[in-house]
Amino acid sequence: MFQKVLASFGQGGAKVDAQLTDRSVRPGGPLRGQVMLAGGHVDQEVEGLGVTLLARVEQTDERGEVELVDLPFQNVNLASNAVVRAGQQLTVPFEIHLPWEAPITTVLGKHLTGMAIGLQTNLNLSGSVVDPQDIDAVAVEPLPPQHRILDAISRLGFTFRTAALEKSKITGLDQQLPFFQEIRFGPNQAYTPVFNELAVTFLATSSSMQVVLDVDKHVRVSKAGGLNVQSRSFIGAFPVEYARLGATNWEQQIDGWLREVARPRAIFD
Repeated sequence: MFQKVLASFGQGGAKVDAQLTDRSVRPGGPLRGQVMLAGGHVDQEVEGLGVTLLARVEQTDERGEVELVDLPFQNVNLASNAVVRAGQQLTVPFEIHLPWEAPITTVLGKHLTGMAIGLQTNLNLSGSVVDPQDIDAVAVEPLPPQHRILDAISRLGFTFRTAALEKSKITGLDQQLPFFQEIRFGPNQAYTPVFNELAVTFLATSSSMQVVLDVDKHVRVSKAGGLNVQSRSFIGAFPVEYARLGATNWEQQIDGWLREVARPRAIFD
């Protein structure tokens, strides 16, 4: 009886450990692995066993302050209404498909600062006060078309700064997830007098994607008065069909848009 009480508090109870088969995955692809379920000192009823993809996103509260929250965006149920026997060792394979809009966390194996995507394994035990959990980092590499766009930006002399996920929707564009990723770059020497930052967002599907560019531009005169006290955001979106990716000079395309945005057009711009 005492062992059952301890197990309900997580001492001597069943435990879980997820092992990922894939070292890295891409948006739209499968993430495979297996959950190792180890029984404790007593038999326990399993109400649910599942895996969930979590993303650490920036969320603005009612006071306008930004906080980081772990937001679930994909989950798979693996088992329910079962019994794990004392000392039993079980292996449960799983496969969870990443959304096409899944954020990129690494490029050529290098982690993007600011990104945190994890696979959480949840074991819900009947009568347990503390349910076992296990979280493993997931490396998401860009799709080849996304890598091409990032390479073009790098070739233009822009340098990576950081990346972030914002819990919001981009107005006027088809977006499936409740958040979007910004990969942020510092401007090259030519654009430093004009821009503070360039942010890139990918809204991908199975055959195409929208590439969203957001530049933070210096404002020479603010509407409230004063010089060099404000900046203004300019957003542009480019549709990219994967099958026609090579038909466009992306360095030229992106630089042309940046040059147009950089051109002074009004007293407040």
